[in-house]
Amino acid sequence: MRHRGSILLVDDEEKILKALGRALRDAGHEVLETTSAREGQRLLAERTFDLFIVDNVMPEKSGLDLIRDYVAATPEGERAQALMMTAHATIESAIEAMKLGALDYLQKPFEIDELLMVVRRALDHQRLRTEYRYLRSERDEQFDHYGIIGRSRVMEELIRRAERVAATKSTVLITGETGTGKELVARAIHNRSAQRDMPLIKVNCAAIPESLLESELFGHVRGAFTGAMATKKGKFALADGGTIFLDEIGTMSPALQSKLLRVLQEREFEPLGAERTERVDVRVIAASNRDLRQMVAEGKFQEDLFYRLNVIPIELPPLRERREDIPALVDHFVRKHAQRTGRRIDRVDDGVRAALQQYDWPGNVRELENTIERAVVLAEGPVITARAVSVVGVAAPQTTGLPSLRLRQNIEWVERETIRRALESARGVKKDAAELMGISQRALSYYLAKYRID
Repeated sequence: MRHRGSILLVDDEEKILKALGRALRDAGHEVLETTSAREGQRLLAERTFDLFIVDNVMPEKSGLDLIRDYVAATPEGERAQALMMTAHATIESAIEAMKLGALDYLQKPFEIDELLMVVRRALDHQRLRTEYRYLRSERDEQFDHYGIIGRSRVMEELIRRAERVAATKSTVLITGETGTGKELVARAIHNRSAQRDMPLIKVNCAAIPESLLESELFGHVRGAFTGAMATKKGKFALADGGTIFLDEIGTMSPALQSKLLRVLQEREFEPLGAERTERVDVRVIAASNRDLRQMVAEGKFQEDLFYRLNVIPIELPPLRERREDIPALVDHFVRKHAQRTGRRIDRVDDGVRAALQQYDWPGNVRELENTIERAVVLAEGPVITARAVSVVGVAAPQTTGLPSLRLRQNIEWVERETIRRALESARGVKKDAAELMGISQRALSYYLAKYRID
């Protein structure tokens, strides 16, 4: 698919100008032409173009001068691509044009096909640059609001702390219950850091079998173990220059803890089966929903590693300790999932809001989002009522009493039914049931105790 764009043509030779303009219009581009460099300068100041093509040698002002003045007067993010035409090409003029920001230059005489090819390349480059700026602005805006919804004092302090941490390369340890948003905070810190253009590599240590985690982290050479048919880079090598996020680090074996400690101390590691040492420049952000201090006291986690990781501690509070943030979170998730599903949701019933704020949310923000997503999907109209709160796609039985009581009963019925079905599908294996539900085993244990399910 061809990318068409708006183009400004500046050349003091009217015959050439008309021929080039006609060819570009035939190719589907929108073209403005002028034989005056000063008129071209005025048009560049008044309008937005994707590309401007300028002759180098002109009586009023040279093409190089026009490019130089344009670059000086226009912010980088708002500039059009520039192409210079010249019948007097020299290495010096070409280098100067490139230094000023010109993408390419054309030496007269040139074929129309050559012009169209260079223009197509320049417009593709401009489109990619525009998309990149958009994605960067989206990402920066998300961090400006931090993607972390909350007006409570504790969350405002957490955001300020994350901002300060982002400006450094210090190792960060994020702790908090499952579903509180530890990965979101890690992404926010990386996206605000000086390394934001480098990779952020995530490793869920609990999701990778212990026998494979070392290879996943540090890589391996061909033949290092049975099945190692090719050399593979590890996550630390892939994150070089950027950030690695080690989630659920409390599940890591003692042997791997020692290897990780070496990386933090020496900034080097050895891939499995290799005789060479690789050096990396990488920031480590670790996260855990376990009490690592307690694990150190019990001899289950290396004390030296804990202190290496805990340089900058960030503790995320559970949602039940910042209930004042629930209304904003509800509104955010309603908008998000209404847009994703194409549903029209005007508001949430007041009784539902009150009940949502009273509920303890053992699964924290993640559980709240899942609940709102289901409610959006199951809502029978533009208002979310207690009847829509369901996880299994079946409306909960009707009850009497206050709306908040009905919602609480609906949620509890849904939770019990979901747990029962998950355990049934997993044939009673708790680990598998937790995975089916998308929660941790710790959260499942909470529900089993809460509802006295054997």
